[in-house]
Amino acid sequence: MPVLATTSLKLDAELKERVQRIAASRRRSAHWVMLEAVEQFVVREEKREQLRRDVLAAWEEYQATGLHATAEEAETWLAKLEAGEDAQAPECHV
Repeated sequence: MPVLATTSLKLDAELKERVQRIAASRRRSAHWVMLEAVEQFVVREEKREQLRRDVLAAWEEYQATGLHATAEEAETWLAKLEAGEDAQAPECHV
């Protein structure tokens, strides 16, 4: 079982009331609503950070190798995927 740690938040009156309204409408506690909000924020920011790292790695690889696919090639591939076709990603070239 995870070890729980207590953290306090200072909310202005308006935000606190908004949280309480959401909690009441969901039949949950304000604590649950805030915990859910923090969890969703952390997951989103972790994904954003991973995307940033992936983009930087891709940029460094492109600078080192020059390999790429054109925007037209990528758009054609994505259009096929969107249409439900099982399409291979375009080959990278110099």
